[in-house]
Amino acid sequence: MSAHALYVAAAYGVSALAIAGLIVWILVDQRARKRELAELEAAGHRRRSDRSGAAA
Repeated sequence: MSAHALYVAAAYGVSALAIAGLIVWILVDQRARKRELAELEAAGHRRRSDRSGAAA
């Protein structure tokens, strides 16, 4: 394997790891935000976009 091919393979590997890390980070953060939203709704807080219970 030439030095150039090794460099290209390493670049692809690092890029794939970075993208996979970002995907995992997004999924973990999504779970945390959903959990936080469920806790807020359980405490009686409602979304501003939820007009079903609003007296406006």
